[in-house]
Amino acid sequence: MRTLAVFAATMAVALAGCDTAPKPTEPTYEKAASHPFLQANRDAMGKLMAGLPPAQVSPLLVATIVDVNDLRVSSPLGRTLSEQYSSAAAAAGVDVREMKLRGDVFVREQTGELLLSREIKDIARVHQATAVLVGTYSVAGQYVYVNVKLVRSETGQILRGYDYALPMDRDVQRLLRKSTGD
Repeated sequence: MRTLAVFAATMAVALAGCDTAPKPTEPTYEKAASHPFLQANRDAMGKLMAGLPPAQVSPLLVATIVDVNDLRVSSPLGRTLSEQYSSAAAAAGVDVREMKLRGDVFVREQTGELLLSREIKDIARVHQATAVLVGTYSVAGQYVYVNVKLVRSETGQILRGYDYALPMDRDVQRLLRKSTGD
């Protein structure tokens, strides 16, 4: 009987220790504002633009970042990257043209502004763009590898390129999910 009481007391202490385990905290606006995903994308745009006068790429069009395995396919990740690059470029003083506000660019449902090489010249001419930001992402095991390039719209010359990786965390995994209806 005494052994049973000691065992019960030991279990009670052990289980009480489980109660004090830290519980996950809710996200905060402060944590969201400094999230590494946002910073990685801002840094990528900063490195892509480093030393390049904004006038050399202005006006700029930003195409949807696409899956390297199928350049006709994107995801919420590709569209989010494009939006963040647009914001970062505008903050750096680049004249970024918003294609979604124009009716003359075909925006495919669930994909975004896809600029295939044969379309770049025509679309850039309509938007009077000097350069286009294009890019791809490649999904691997633990990382998503991203490649972005600034391309002169008239000649197709690559002005700058930059590669980086995003960790395959829960947020990136969710952004990679294809929308229903694709």
